[in-house]
Amino acid sequence: MNAVTSSAKSASDPILTLAAKPDDFATRKLHKKHRPIGAYIAVAVIMIIFLFPLLYLFNTALKSSQEFITNPVGLVEHPQWSNFAEAWRLGAFGDYILNTALYTFAGASIGTFIALVMGFPVARKYIRGGKLWNALFVLVLFLPNALMTQFHLLLNLHLYDTRIGYILMVGVGVGIGPLLFSGFVKSIPTELDEAAAIDGIGYWRYLFTFVFPLARPALATIFILQAVWIWNEIILATVLLSDSSKWPIATGLNAFKGTYSNNWTLLAAATMIVAGPLIIGYIFIQKYLVNGVVGAVKG
Repeated sequence: MNAVTSSAKSASDPILTLAAKPDDFATRKLHKKHRPIGAYIAVAVIMIIFLFPLLYLFNTALKSSQEFITNPVGLVEHPQWSNFAEAWRLGAFGDYILNTALYTFAGASIGTFIALVMGFPVARKYIRGGKLWNALFVLVLFLPNALMTQFHLLLNLHLYDTRIGYILMVGVGVGIGPLLFSGFVKSIPTELDEAAAIDGIGYWRYLFTFVFPLARPALATIFILQAVWIWNEIILATVLLSDSSKWPIATGLNAFKGTYSNNWTLLAAATMIVAGPLIIGYIFIQKYLVNGVVGAVKG
């Protein structure tokens, strides 16, 4: 009797399960159908908010001065692509871009190296006061820049108004780099350190042979963040570089603004020239940037 009852229950269970499946499937399908729509709407709204200033700037850059005065907000009717060539010629942005490329690559490389050398021992607690160092990494982000101290330092080192002096100043301004790298290192198992120590591998060899390849996503992210900051930096360049032939592109744009402040179309074209390399670069590196930040946060 019990066997029959149990067999009857076992026979009825699949039927009940099958009977319940259509409703469950329909419910899940309904949720899946509604969920992406809301997400797409939210993403679209955020994209519009962030892209509108850029699109408005690009629209202004294509207008003639007369068209901008008569219709500053409306869409361009007769695109003036020559505005970009004229802004490039009048602002001498070619020289500024070469200077900025040098400053960005050299300064970001120095900052990434400092983040690697500082972040690893702090994360592994190979030096005393690891928590204090992490607190200092955070505190540095909120401290104002000591311009007069840097100015007098470069004067005493005879590096004022030199490319090397400016590269050193932007390179040591590591910002969030050590903090990000310290978080990423925590995701690397400590057993790897112990195995390297047993094999007799030295600290520096282990750091550059084992840790460096594993931490490439985080280091790439730090390099990118440092490069973006150096590309847009203007305060240090204004104070530490008096020779206009050594100016980075942000300082050159500021000088262009002072000369052609009334010509809004040329100013918009010049701004697009300055922002263009960053926008194009971000399109290609956004995947690595997100992966590096997520890896550092997980660590």
